[in-house]
Amino acid sequence: MQLERCYFKDASLEMPHAPDIFYEQLTEQPTVDIQFEVVPVRMQVENRFEVTVRGTITVKSKDKTLFLAEGKQAGIFIIAGFTDEQMQLITNISCPAIIYPYLRANLADLITRCSMPPVHLPEVNFEALYQQRVAQQQAKAESSVQQPS
Repeated sequence: MQLERCYFKDASLEMPHAPDIFYEQLTEQPTVDIQFEVVPVRMQVENRFEVTVRGTITVKSKDKTLFLAEGKQAGIFIIAGFTDEQMQLITNISCPAIIYPYLRANLADLITRCSMPPVHLPEVNFEALYQQRVAQQQAKAESSVQQPS
């Protein structure tokens, strides 16, 4: 396995209440919601996989969105010589762990550039996220089998 290329694939920033939010006194600590998604895709080029990690940060004060920042960090990986099961683990755990620090830095920079205090994404256990996603898919499959048609 080898990282061939790492790139910031997509970025967006929304500040629906700017410039008013810069002059309003916050009466309580804003809430921060952070979401993640990992999308591995087998490319048409032999032994190449694109793995994308999407991070979405939404910061609100009461019912007002202060900002919403989203970024997709991607990497092209050369991966060969593994079983299908091993490939699932590599593309959903190892590859995202390699490109995630770039996403963290890029989103922090994006938020800082809009004159807001940076929100640093937490460290992520991609193995736990993957196991959680697999368990959800299994539960969904089992519930669809148990329900009569």
